[in-house]
Amino acid sequence: MQQPVSSIISELEDAVSSGSSAKRISTLRRVTDLFLHDGERLNDEQVKVFDDVLCFLVARVETRARAELAKRLAPVDYAPFEVIQHLAFDDEIAVSGDVLTNSSRLGTETLVKIASTKSQEHLLAISARANLPEAVTDVIVDRGETRVIRRLANNASARFSEAGYSGMVAHAERDDELTEILGLRLDLPVQFLRDLLRRAKDAVRERLLAIAPQSVRDEIQRVLAEIGGREPEAPARDFSNAEELVKLMKDLNELDESAILKFVGAGKFDEVSASLALLNDIPTPLVARVVEGPRADLLLIPCKAAGLNWKVVESILNNRPVKPAIDQKTLWQAQRDFGRLTPETAQRTVRFWQLHNRIEK
Repeated sequence: MQQPVSSIISELEDAVSSGSSAKRISTLRRVTDLFLHDGERLNDEQVKVFDDVLCFLVARVETRARAELAKRLAPVDYAPFEVIQHLAFDDEIAVSGDVLTNSSRLGTETLVKIASTKSQEHLLAISARANLPEAVTDVIVDRGETRVIRRLANNASARFSEAGYSGMVAHAERDDELTEILGLRLDLPVQFLRDLLRRAKDAVRERLLAIAPQSVRDEIQRVLAEIGGREPEAPARDFSNAEELVKLMKDLNELDESAILKFVGAGKFDEVSASLALLNDIPTPLVARVVEGPRADLLLIPCKAAGLNWKVVESILNNRPVKPAIDQKTLWQAQRDFGRLTPETAQRTVRFWQLHNRIEK
């Protein structure tokens, strides 16, 4: 790699001395191409050379060229650290947006600083980011406008502190759409669901009951009954037969991907839920809420944590008892997200669900 790096340095000197904007943009693209081609094989010293060169050029090119660079580097896990920070702090959202949403090179401290100081457009981009920690969501809840808060509430992997949940519920008092989004969140603690429904209009409660999957609807009905808003919930759904079957299959080493595919093909989604629950050591009713819920992205988490491959996940998504059926665009996005989701992140999220479920009980 020494010869290409030396060549790029010479080209950089020519681009700067020529004073030509077109030449600088051409050099930026060439440096980026070279890095993306060989970046994974570079040592730290060589990456630092690219980092310095890219930072130098980024400061001397127009917005369109910076935005192009950001779009190319944002999904790259080995992207040069300093240039990613530079792009993330850019005031132009066309430049910073992709990096804020997608780059794994941004730490919590950086995200908190940007969320605390930059525009609503920056907050909107951060709100769509996977696995947002509480320190970041606290800032967004405090500063965000309506569209930002709605996007954050729609982010299934975002984590919230108690103050964050409380702030979201407070926002929802003035926003019926947000109330519906929050009411469908799997991780909303029961005390905040109670507060949310207590504040909600009757029409919003009716809408939530109409759009919620059965398992979520049962919980909403139970909470409404507690606050005097609805009749008591129906008897709890019985998963015992499905749980006994899949436990026996696991004891016989028969609970594998092929068995889950057979359950899906036969429309036995109690057994699908029980299988995922057993493989993840979490309650079956909790998994059933995910399997039968309206959001495909949540289902990816227990499937990845259980070690299922995409073929099985795709079959579950295409056949689960949810209306309307999943469309091709959502399925394509789910496949992309499933590929990017690491088993470690999925297992950590499942452990959170498990703990959360026990706390609520």
